[in-house]
Amino acid sequence: MKISFIDIQNFRKLQSCRINLSDKETLLVGANNSGKTSATDVLITFLDQKVKRPFSVTDFTLSNWKPLNEYAMSWTKDIDSIQGTSIEEWQKLCPSIDIWLDASINEVEKVAHLIPTLKWSGEPLGVRLVLQPKNLDELKAHFVSEYTAANNIKSISPKGTLSLWPRDIKDYLSKGKLNTQFEVKAYILDPEKSNSPQKLRKEQSSMEFYPFDGIFKVDVIEAQRGFSDPNSSEIKQSNGGLSGQLNQYYNRHLNPTDLPDVADLEALETIDNAKELFDIRLNKSFKEALGEIKTLGYPGFNDPDIKLSSRINPIDSLDHDAAIIFDTQKRGFTGLDNFSLPEKYNGLGYKNLIFIVFKLISFRDQWLRKGKAQKRRNADDIAIEPIHLVLIEEPEAHLHAQVQQVFIRKAYDVLRLDVSNKLTTQMIVSSHSSYIAHEAGFEKLRYFKRKPALGLDQVATAEVVDLSTVFKSNSNKTDDVTVTAKFVARYLKTIHCDLFFANGIIMVEGAAERMLIPHFIRTHYNDSLNQNYISILEVGGAHAQRLRPLIDALSLPTLVITDTDATKSKDSNEKIRPEKGKNYGFGSDTLKEWFDLKSKTLDEVVELDEKHKVQGMARAAYQCGIAVNYGEGAKVAEVIPYTFEDALVLSNIELFKSLSNSTGMVKKMHLALGKPTLDECCDQLYTELKGIKAQMALDLLFDVEPKELCIPEYIKEGFEWLEKELKNNALDFIEAKVNTAVEDKAVG
Repeated sequence: MKISFIDIQNFRKLQSCRINLSDKETLLVGANNSGKTSATDVLITFLDQKVKRPFSVTDFTLSNWKPLNEYAMSWTKDIDSIQGTSIEEWQKLCPSIDIWLDASINEVEKVAHLIPTLKWSGEPLGVRLVLQPKNLDELKAHFVSEYTAANNIKSISPKGTLSLWPRDIKDYLSKGKLNTQFEVKAYILDPEKSNSPQKLRKEQSSMEFYPFDGIFKVDVIEAQRGFSDPNSSEIKQSNGGLSGQLNQYYNRHLNPTDLPDVADLEALETIDNAKELFDIRLNKSFKEALGEIKTLGYPGFNDPDIKLSSRINPIDSLDHDAAIIFDTQKRGFTGLDNFSLPEKYNGLGYKNLIFIVFKLISFRDQWLRKGKAQKRRNADDIAIEPIHLVLIEEPEAHLHAQVQQVFIRKAYDVLRLDVSNKLTTQMIVSSHSSYIAHEAGFEKLRYFKRKPALGLDQVATAEVVDLSTVFKSNSNKTDDVTVTAKFVARYLKTIHCDLFFANGIIMVEGAAERMLIPHFIRTHYNDSLNQNYISILEVGGAHAQRLRPLIDALSLPTLVITDTDATKSKDSNEKIRPEKGKNYGFGSDTLKEWFDLKSKTLDEVVELDEKHKVQGMARAAYQCGIAVNYGEGAKVAEVIPYTFEDALVLSNIELFKSLSNSTGMVKKMHLALGKPTLDECCDQLYTELKGIKAQMALDLLFDVEPKELCIPEYIKEGFEWLEKELKNNALDFIEAKVNTAVEDKAVG
């Protein structure tokens, strides 16, 4: 049995989204403010029965308050068209979560109460948990009473502008009324309508109990784990530190004084002997002090004598900040332990890693009722839940990069140690870490994509993209899709996966661009592009188009900087220096496949306007004709650079001419600029650039301040496009699209 997917509706910006869960780990990724935390919170709020986190009015999708307020305001008026009098009207606007389970026929005893029909033969089983009013008539009466009283006072106010509570139903519920007037109810869903969130049947009966007792156990590690500086007055190690965790684990699973058996006999005898020896020593130590009390006439003949008796409790002995110490020199804690430090003085990274792993061990052993927990089971706690759902928020806090990767690689194994294959563990991790995303593999990633509001009554929302399905959409080319998916998976394993947390993407073809593009952005676009989180990916021109399905799925503004790779003709692969008017072709697979230019000649490609260089959210930037003034008295002439390097040289002629003391490729570029004519110069540049080009960027960074370099025109145009798109993408409300929609409606 497993949870196959969940549908979230009307919870914050998750107005309607589906999250497919993998059989093992599922990683929630996305840029800041994309909805990852909301996804974790909705699971905790609806499913964690231990904590039972209360709901807040801010948990409702903001745009839903407009119709809900209209419902309530209609109650205050003497009109026939009163709204919001049926529970169905509220259900469609209130936070809810649908849980869909995959269960087999032989597990029917576990899920019998969730089966919608006697004809069930193993179809998905769905349950909706929805926050809804307990009693609409009572809610209506209380609100109208409070609202009317406030309005009566407001009407007799001299100013008439008092803002009294409650102004509307949202204001009314915000002051502690939500969790008293609303409750979570469960409804069985129709398996035949599982493709999208379904409407509940009118007057459909709810279940009278929490539907997942005995089906899955939920455990949570929240982002704030209580670690702090050892000198901080706020530190509470006994509650949140490693010692506290060890204490709790010992008490639940190992304490020999709790339900003792034969295995505990040796420990109990040792504790008893220690207590006896300590009592003797204790009374001997206090003999003199107690003798002083006797001189005061106590105890008298009829008074009981005094004896000190200790209590040795192994749990108490662990409840302090030095219960865990770290051997700094790995001497095995011998001698005086001069090189051992208590827990609070060890680095946050180590503490956090040990804390999380120990939590996972504790979760697992509580689920399996290991040790003493097995003996404490009662009649209502016989069977182990078939599903263990573990939610982890931002495990990367305080962990350096390598430890983050080790954690995500090993965490699931910790949860599955000694667990039967008949039981399922599903781990959901929300993270901002590119290192964790890199290690997990993109097929386990669920990407949260921000969607701006497109109407005056809407709000920005989020959409969840299952990246495991990105390359499965083209069923007509199964082999190609499989090869592409493998390439992308392998490629992402070789780079930082920061594109899953970025606001925009720049794809470059070579190492030189990869090194110099960040300098261009910092020195020339510091107030715009440099203020955004941009992921720069180096992909060869023959492979960039393979990433298109992924880039399309992410829907991030993507600038693709590539070379045209001029050829002698459209049907030839022979490279040549690009020139206009010679019916040359071009060899760039990126331009041919991604931007659908395979039918074009080189002349046609370099003459394309801005809109024809854009496909979806991606724009191509490649070498086009640039005007060059080569030497005194020479006419301005147009040339087409062959690659990024000669475009850079031709955009900075005077600078490269001055680099007479340079070496390597920069020296060769300098010498090429000494040719008598521009045509000869371009020929020489083309010849020299057939060698290793990456070295040029390194030499250039050594010889020149990046701010002295002029950006090639084709890259500058690409930056300007990206700058505009990032600005639009950052908006929670896109007014231009709204105006267009309004105009279209008016015309219609």
